[in-house]
Amino acid sequence: MVEGCFDWRSYLTKPDFVAAPVSCFNHVPLARMWDSITNSILVEVKSPDCTTCCSVNPCCYWIAAVIKVSGYMGLLRYEGFESDCSQDLWVNLCTEAHIHPIGWCAENGMPLVPPKVIEDKHTDWKEYLMRRISRVRTAPSDFALKLEEHKHNIIKKCMKLEVVDKNLISAVRLATVKEVIGGRLHLKYDDSEIEDDGFWCHERSPLIHPIGWAQIVGHALKAKPEYARQSLLKTLYRTYEPFDATWDMFLPVPNLIKSPKFKEGMKLEAIDPLNLSTICVATVTEVLRNNYLMIGIDGMTEADGSDCFCYHASSPCIFPVGFCESNNVTLTPPRGYKGEFRWSDYLRKTKAKPAPSILFQREIPNHGFKEGMYLEAVDLMEPGLICVASVIRVVGRLLCIHFDGWETAYDQWCDCEAPDLFPVGWCEMAGYRLEPPRSEGSNDSKKNMKTSIIKTRRRKRRLFTQKKRHNEDFDGVSVKNEPDDADTLSVNRDDSSSSS
Repeated sequence: MVEGCFDWRSYLTKPDFVAAPVSCFNHVPLARMWDSITNSILVEVKSPDCTTCCSVNPCCYWIAAVIKVSGYMGLLRYEGFESDCSQDLWVNLCTEAHIHPIGWCAENGMPLVPPKVIEDKHTDWKEYLMRRISRVRTAPSDFALKLEEHKHNIIKKCMKLEVVDKNLISAVRLATVKEVIGGRLHLKYDDSEIEDDGFWCHERSPLIHPIGWAQIVGHALKAKPEYARQSLLKTLYRTYEPFDATWDMFLPVPNLIKSPKFKEGMKLEAIDPLNLSTICVATVTEVLRNNYLMIGIDGMTEADGSDCFCYHASSPCIFPVGFCESNNVTLTPPRGYKGEFRWSDYLRKTKAKPAPSILFQREIPNHGFKEGMYLEAVDLMEPGLICVASVIRVVGRLLCIHFDGWETAYDQWCDCEAPDLFPVGWCEMAGYRLEPPRSEGSNDSKKNMKTSIIKTRRRKRRLFTQKKRHNEDFDGVSVKNEPDDADTLSVNRDDSSSSS
């Protein structure tokens, strides 16, 4: 376990504790087969008498029953203990060498012997085991293989890609992958100062894009003119370099052919990416190619659009006018709005039209999340942190995530398929630090540090003016490709691949 990582075992023993099932998380290892890891299956597991490993005395194994499953964590009871729970233990079922299907020891020549404390309970353990394991269910035979497959990430260390500028969210910049842990990428901007530590996101995050994406869709790109030209040529002629992240490495976005379409000036409701606890009154400020939209939060948008942000038209983070009211969710009105907010009055005053609701119709999957379930969630305002969290609201496919020990002002809305949510035990399995709840902090200095980090959320918008001044000193340019024929730049992520 990573040093300082929160240990879920203090929560697992609580009678009312419920973890979100692994099958709720499509992007994590074993999600599709996890339903087969159920209570009462038998597995082979390292014996409690085995405390060290060496070539002279190989590890001993024994058979255990899975009594309970919570996320990736499983409560095991060794065979032969019957109703005696004194030796029950919680283990992460997906960490190295923890569980194996029945028959693994025989196939691999490993000794299968009972724990010393119960070895006198039966005179013939072989006969006992044969009786117990006949016709029992066990872990899938390809359990370890499927787990290993998820360690091979598509986006790899040293690859270059285009990523949202955390200091100017209306633009993207070139960045390099410095580290990969469990599909999470540590990125650093290629033109950043040494002290800028970059940021983390998942390889399925909508914040990252292949080389050439900005020029293809017409998004602002903060880069040298030479990179802007080369990235466009690379994409059009598929002449990528070995470390370029190419379009086929990313999930394809829906190719929407709908009428009517989104138009500039249309009103809608959107999750504010700079304050994820709020869903706000918003406006389509620009329509890009390939169904990408620039969205601005009403009353908060700078005149030059520098704090507008890009969502795809299929994004689950934008909603039709009236969504919040119909789902009993608080809608944040424009800053400075006087009186009770009503969409009908606001549309009349602004002489604006709502985006047609048909543009937002999306399937609500049977995701399995329920209120009160615990999980591990990225703090998207400080995305290097993964924290103990729970689901406190479910609205269709929309989840409200609460960080344990923190006020509701720090909650965040996200989609049920967001790659920033993980099952209980994921951090331990992946070797990533899990931040403890505030109440579990070991000392005041750690509490103060976390509080200081969280408070930056409220300063984000106020700091945009300062950040913009800093960005103006950059010796590159912010460019947007505007060809005569926009259709010539339409690239499908399914059939665009690297030729290197």
